[in-house]
Amino acid sequence: MTPINRRGFVAATMGAAAAAVSLNPQTAQAAPATREPDDRRHRPGTTPAPTRTDGLPYDDETDFADADRGFVAAFTGGPVTTAAGRIVWDPAAYDFVTEAETEGRAPGTVDPSLWRQARLLSRQGLYRVTERIYQVRGLDLSNMTIVEGDTGVIVIDPLISAETAAAAIALYRAHRGDRPVRAMIYTHPHVDHFGGCRGVLPDGAADVPVLAPKGFMEHAVSENVHVGTAMARRAAYMYGSTLPKDATAQVGCGLGLTVSLGTVGLIAPTRYITGTGEEVTLDGVRIRFQMTPGTEAQEEMNFLFPDLRAVCMAENATHTMHNILTLRGAQVRDAHAWAGYLTESIGLYTGAADVAFASHHWPTWGNDTIVELLTHQRDLYGYLHDQTVRQINRGLTGTEIAETFRLPPALEGVWANRGYYGSLSHNVKAVYQRYMGWFDGNPAHLWEHPPAEEARRWVETLGGQAAVRARARHYADRGDLRFAVTLLNHAVFDDPRNERSRRQLAELYTRLGRKAENAVWRNFYLTAAQELLHGITPHATASLGPDMYLALTVGQIVDSMAVRVDGPRAWSLRLVLDWHIGDTYWHLRLVNGLLTWTSDDRPAPDAALTLTMTRPQLLRLLAGQGTAGITMDGDRTVLSRLLGVLDTPEPDFPIVTP
Repeated sequence: MTPINRRGFVAATMGAAAAAVSLNPQTAQAAPATREPDDRRHRPGTTPAPTRTDGLPYDDETDFADADRGFVAAFTGGPVTTAAGRIVWDPAAYDFVTEAETEGRAPGTVDPSLWRQARLLSRQGLYRVTERIYQVRGLDLSNMTIVEGDTGVIVIDPLISAETAAAAIALYRAHRGDRPVRAMIYTHPHVDHFGGCRGVLPDGAADVPVLAPKGFMEHAVSENVHVGTAMARRAAYMYGSTLPKDATAQVGCGLGLTVSLGTVGLIAPTRYITGTGEEVTLDGVRIRFQMTPGTEAQEEMNFLFPDLRAVCMAENATHTMHNILTLRGAQVRDAHAWAGYLTESIGLYTGAADVAFASHHWPTWGNDTIVELLTHQRDLYGYLHDQTVRQINRGLTGTEIAETFRLPPALEGVWANRGYYGSLSHNVKAVYQRYMGWFDGNPAHLWEHPPAEEARRWVETLGGQAAVRARARHYADRGDLRFAVTLLNHAVFDDPRNERSRRQLAELYTRLGRKAENAVWRNFYLTAAQELLHGITPHATASLGPDMYLALTVGQIVDSMAVRVDGPRAWSLRLVLDWHIGDTYWHLRLVNGLLTWTSDDRPAPDAALTLTMTRPQLLRLLAGQGTAGITMDGDRTVLSRLLGVLDTPEPDFPIVTP
């Protein structure tokens, strides 16, 4: 998510290369390191071709030329902060990437392929994509794209936070003039593609059209509500948000550098795109849409600017293998559908576009090259799906399939198919999960002990903590770090206060992390090591602004309460109450520990309490801000008894300890 330029450098000696042997979670093959140099941070430079030592085409500088192409200006405003002064985004946080290259230092603590991706992602600033189209990159996890219309601009995907979005649009205006926003487009309902909307339109949409794919609001809100706490905790591991930003720790996440930590907003779309081929003209600019539901998001869309010969591929074709199931948690995506829509894209955009840009990474120029990118990515997801399913039907489990799964050489050597964000290993398991679920069919795995109980039995069987550490050291010395951490994980879950076991496990996690090509795996391993050594660091997250909560339907509000009901505590309760909001009565029933709802225009005859209120008053009530302005008719204890059985989510629950 932030600055740098091209180049890298060749390792000075074979010893330096050998010191950075890579354990690649895509193929589990060793990959020795090489590097390339850089002497300028934001402008193109001349890069000596590095030695090719791991089968990957390090001498191919196309991505660096494309990442630098059209550079206009860097963001030089210093850290982006909230009004209260809290840092939301620090553009200088990844200067260490440029500094390492300028000084000719090979970071033996980073996989060479991942280091190459970090160099590309560290570039930041305003870039011209083609006539009328500009991008701001490196000011958040995602890109903001700005299309110049006849009288103003169209903003595509306004980043995560209002603060970074405001900085991005200000950078554009400083170099292209103070053009008003005439329209805004959300490509899909992930927060890094809509959360910064208030930085672009501080006063809301008013008469500015806001376009999104059908179903956008349902998915934009639900993903952040039902299991938002658990996702946020795991996201701290995935993005390495508590790790230092340096070559020994966090070097990005493969899709970008990291996530901004500002204020998340949500301006509701004013128009939904419903079908492929639908065409809209915004401020004199024609746009033709392709709907791609079930791909990278449940609702997503690509779109062509036919008069500008440019296509936005949203997040369906980027310069990395993406996730079929993101490790922070989400619904499993459909790799088969993803490949199918990319086949459709190839048909739609062959001969129609001279540049393809996306919501992450850098553009691709030339129609032949665009079609090649789309074809490689289509074949990636299609092969991943079909070959996993083939082996499922031969009786293999997800873990067994993932262990030996390889892409064809023609796909494996393509930079855009490398597993910087997704990986073959966890994507194969995701395809298995989509079809077969968690159970692998072996009854030995049907009723296993929970982790701490199983760990106690393993440690007892192996002869105690010291014996487990000794066996782990034995396997680590043999190079089998995977089984060594399995043993030490049992030791830690058996006795989480044993400092020797914690330190030994942290050391191995660090070694695994620094060898991983996949940035997300690296962040998981290194965050685990950090927490074993220093305890849980409360993780900062983007702040959900009032827009997100106001966007909840009343039904979604009740559903968000239902998943917080402590069932056993509520077994004996039978509560019925009405929420009277506007012209609608929402009937809530808590019976058998389950909170359900229905709605109509009449009060429930058996409601023991009726609350007449507005939706903002309801949100204030549930946030613990009192009942001011709410009319309450009936037994007021019904409300307190309902609220009394709601569980409080734990945002910093343990992951690598019991």
